[in-house]
Amino acid sequence: MNTTKGEGYSKTRNIIKSERKLLRIHHRLANIRQNYRHQITSEIIGRKPNSITLEDLNVQGMMSNRHLSKTVQELGFYEFRRQIEYKAQWAGITVVIADRYFPSSKTCVTCGHVKKNLRLSERIYHCENCGNEIDRDLQAAINLRQYAS
Repeated sequence: MNTTKGEGYSKTRNIIKSERKLLRIHHRLANIRQNYRHQITSEIIGRKPNSITLEDLNVQGMMSNRHLSKTVQELGFYEFRRQIEYKAQWAGITVVIADRYFPSSKTCVTCGHVKKNLRLSERIYHCENCGNEIDRDLQAAINLRQYAS
């Protein structure tokens, strides 16, 4: 069978079948991600916290980073936030949105010193003022808890 018609290209039946198969796989993965988001948000709300603090992230800026853009897109930050907000409203839990420019990772938990030039690759925060060493994500979580109160 000739796959070229004149100057253009004609898809064979096997190519069409392969494209459909690929579309089904992508659809299935999207459904799995959506189901996981629902399970995680329901689990968070099910723990009955007093309040939940979320960071307002610069997603557009993260999308411009070619190393992060695909992963950030697949995570669906806005959908996660939307689900947390409406499920928390049902459960009577307050949701606090931290300011986009709040330095949760850059602020020392012990002394409050803000480290301006903290790179993403630095996973352990070392404070120059008090010598405190703490995991960067744990420190951000503690700072966000303090932000809410």
